[in-house]
Amino acid sequence: MIEVKNVSKEFIKIDNKKKKSKFLADDSVSFKVNDGEILGLLGPNGAGKTTLLRIIAGIMEPTKGKVIIADKDLKDNEIELKKQMAFLSGNTKLYKDISCVELLKMCAAYYKMDKNIIDKRINEVVKRFDMDSFKNQRIGNLSTGQTQRVGVSRCVIHDPHYYILDEATSGLDIISSQVILDFIKEERDKGKCIIYSTHYMEEAENICNRVVLINKGKVIAIGTPKEIEKETNTTNIRDAFFKLIGGAK
Repeated sequence: MIEVKNVSKEFIKIDNKKKKSKFLADDSVSFKVNDGEILGLLGPNGAGKTTLLRIIAGIMEPTKGKVIIADKDLKDNEIELKKQMAFLSGNTKLYKDISCVELLKMCAAYYKMDKNIIDKRINEVVKRFDMDSFKNQRIGNLSTGQTQRVGVSRCVIHDPHYYILDEATSGLDIISSQVILDFIKEERDKGKCIIYSTHYMEEAENICNRVVLINKGKVIAIGTPKEIEKETNTTNIRDAFFKLIGGAK
């Protein structure tokens, strides 16, 4: 289980007149994610989603609040807990001059996987993401969809328990998207704990057990899509979001 407890993140911004001011990217955010569950994190650009995911992954520290994973404070057990995580960021760059297999071997070594199982695990991941036809090609020569599959595969090579996924299918064709979404659902069914951020609200309705709607750094709703739709008297999560924030403006 992952528990986010009253997490806030403060930044300093400088205007055109070089005047400094403080602003909260995330403001007292709290929620829990259970094992065997996909929790969707939904909101517009600038809502605070990516900052929050980086805090949960231990890449950034919160200004206030804490992240508890498996009943352990992330700050005090960072190395141990990160070994059990997969973190996928939308702007992560991959080495262009090596192949998919070479990248996976490098990541396996980084996680100090048993050398006797690395090749077997790589073959499993290559097969699962349908990468056999391009596994030995340079990453720089791959299509967007192929590169994203490689990006996801390097996150899961060590068979993590906790998934923190930021825009995993952004800009992908329908086939590459479905490969990744099917994998995420399979991991959920194995009892993994998954946080999934996306702009595609219809996608979230399809795969998420519950969703957290966030706007301007604050949580505005938590529940199953059906619960939130019922509370807002709408028929889909997109309309529910707009109703909660008072319209597109």
